[in-house]
Amino acid sequence: MLNAIISVKNLVKKYGDFTAVNGISFEVSEGEIFGLLGPNGAGKTTTLEIIETLRDKTSGEVIVDGMNLDNSPQEIKKIIGVQLQAAGYYPNLNLKQIINLFAGLYNRDVDAMELLDSVNLRDKAKNKFKELSGGQKQRFSIATTLINKPKIIFLDEPTTGLDPQARRNLWELIKELRQKGATVVITTHYLDEAEVLCDRVAIVDAGTIIALDSPDGLIDHLLATGFTKPKEVKGANLEDVFLNLTGKELREA
Repeated sequence: MLNAIISVKNLVKKYGDFTAVNGISFEVSEGEIFGLLGPNGAGKTTTLEIIETLRDKTSGEVIVDGMNLDNSPQEIKKIIGVQLQAAGYYPNLNLKQIINLFAGLYNRDVDAMELLDSVNLRDKAKNKFKELSGGQKQRFSIATTLINKPKIIFLDEPTTGLDPQARRNLWELIKELRQKGATVVITTHYLDEAEVLCDRVAIVDAGTIIALDSPDGLIDHLLATGFTKPKEVKGANLEDVFLNLTGKELREA
């Protein structure tokens, strides 16, 4: 395994008698796209929020870029970028103003237009967040995670609710972030998305990791058990048909 930039050992989070995270252990290699998958309530979001310093753990150890979460939460915050939801933005500011505000909070000198360029939103610089389409909102949300030039980026279900063009566009953006040297940790309910993007995935259920490997490794393991699909898998799917007919370019107001 390459150098681990995140190391989680025996992580536990309890709420009274309920155990949301039950002894989870995993590592994320520097420069990889790592997926944390699982049904609602599995514990994946709680796990990420603990690593992001947003939620206290009950027990266990979390090391981020060589720093222990118990001793250096403020230092960890300086090297991570966390995707915000819509409620995190000031409604009366335009996109350029929001970026400049966040840059001031991070005490960073940021070229707002260059950052908007990186997510193909330069022409929306004077628009308010509420005026954006779904895909634009998600791309801007990712842009705000880049303000402090993070080494690790956390994306929580970044393509939920997007149309196929916007979803594929966001996939390319996530790949570009990795190519520029960032480590990306992503949660998603779209398993085709995890298969395309992730180098490795951990599948979480009932607060524990039940499988951890590359997507291909997990699929090969399932096939080795004799698993077969009742219907022959074709070389394309309906989304491929849709994109071939309508084009892959973004359609935004």
